[in-house]
Amino acid sequence: MPELLKKVLNGDVRGIARAISMIEDQIIKTGTSEAETLMQDIYPHTGKAWVIGVTGSPGAGKSTLTDKLIEQYRAEGKKVGVIAIDPSSPFSGGAILADRIRMQRHTDDPHVYIRSMGTRGSLGGVSNGTREAALILDASGKDVVIIETVGVGQSEVEIMKIADTVCVILVPGLGDDIQIMKAGIMEIADVFVVNKADKEGADKVARETRAMLDLLKDKSWIPPVVLTIAEDGSGLPELVSKIELHKKFMNDTKAGLLRIEKRTNTEVETLLLSRLSGRVEQLWGTYKSDKIKDLLLRKTNPYAVVEEIITNL
Repeated sequence: MPELLKKVLNGDVRGIARAISMIEDQIIKTGTSEAETLMQDIYPHTGKAWVIGVTGSPGAGKSTLTDKLIEQYRAEGKKVGVIAIDPSSPFSGGAILADRIRMQRHTDDPHVYIRSMGTRGSLGGVSNGTREAALILDASGKDVVIIETVGVGQSEVEIMKIADTVCVILVPGLGDDIQIMKAGIMEIADVFVVNKADKEGADKVARETRAMLDLLKDKSWIPPVVLTIAEDGSGLPELVSKIELHKKFMNDTKAGLLRIEKRTNTEVETLLLSRLSGRVEQLWGTYKSDKIKDLLLRKTNPYAVVEEIITNL
C-alpha cells in the first residue's frame, strides 16, 4: 500500500489507475478496508485541485464542453484530471459509452488523465466511487479535476456534494421551457452554460434563466449565464473566467467558506450513514429468520425489532 500511495503522489498513470480501480472494486462491492486505508493516507495530500462538475440533460454537449475545458486549462499550463460518468453495462458493470472517446486527442498529454466510471446502479448522476476518484486525482498533482456526470434529469444532484463549482448545461429546443426552469437540477448550479448558442432559441433560454435567478433568496452568489458553442470553443474563455470568479467567491467570502464547511460536513455524514447501513444489515442478517417468524406470528412488531437492532448496534 505505501508503494501505491507513492505512485499516486508522483502522478504515475498506472498507479492512479490501480488506485481508482481498487476504490471501485472494494468500496462499491465489498466495503473492505484496504481501499479505505488508501483513502486515509491520501486525504492529507488533497485540497489543492479545484473540482468542477459538468452536468445537464443527455445531448446537451457535456463531453464536447469538457473536451474544450481541458484545452483551455492546458493552455494555461494546468494539469487536468477528468472523471467521465457513463451508464453501466448490466453484464460487466463497466462504462458503456466511454465518453473519453470524445476526448481522445488529449490521451497523449502526460498532464491529462481521463477515467470513465460506470454508474453501477447509483441514481445520483455519479458513481459511488466518484468522490474518492476525485481525491486521488487531486493528490496526484492535478490542478483541476472535471467530473462529467451521466445525462441527468431533475433529481440527480449528487454532484453538488462533490464539486467545488457546478456547471449546469442547458440547450435550446428541449420543448417546454417552463419545465426546464422548474427542474430540481437548476437549483444546484454555480454557473449556467447555454450551449449550442448558435441554435434558434438560445437567447430565449438565457433570458429566462436570468429571470429565474432574480427569484433567488440567497443573493451571496448569483450564478452567471454563459453562452457557448462547444463545437468550436466559442464562449469557453468566458466560462473559465466565471469558474475562476466562483472559486474566488468560495475561498474569499464568508458565504463561500460556509458552503465549503457544509459540503465537508455532508462528506462525513455520507460516509457515516454508509458505514452504519452496512453494520445494521450485517446485524439484521444474523437473526433475521427468527425475527421474521415472530413477526408473522405477531409475537413482536417491526418497531420493537428495529429498537433492538439499534440497541445492539
